[in-house]
Amino acid sequence: MTANGRSRIADTLRAATPLVIIALASVILLRFPPEQYSFYPQCPIYRYLHIECPGCGTTRALAALLHGHILEAFRLNALITSLMPPAAIYAVLCYCRFLQGKTLRLPHLPSAAVYAALAVAAAFMVVRNLPHI
Repeated sequence: MTANGRSRIADTLRAATPLVIIALASVILLRFPPEQYSFYPQCPIYRYLHIECPGCGTTRALAALLHGHILEAFRLNALITSLMPPAAIYAVLCYCRFLQGKTLRLPHLPSAAVYAALAVAAAFMVVRNLPHI
């Protein structure tokens, strides 16, 4: 095998790896629903304090989205479900950079954006833990 042949195989494997990881995670969520299997990680905040953090319900919401149940995903975790479209767009942009061989780096967000995101997450946590009337 020539060096060029090995390079093409390496490039193909490099391009396929993120897609295979996403496909495997999707298959696991579809085959083993979080409501029925206990091997998924549990939230320590909910377990010990009985308070739903901003991330509680994310795995179940992702499973609901994979099944096409958008309203159920919003019921389980509206914040994460709302963030899925921009996260998907960002993931595609990162994947394109990955394919081009460019270095992947975290975005440099202004401090105000970070504080705003933390405030939104805190407000979401407070609202989701209010007693239902």
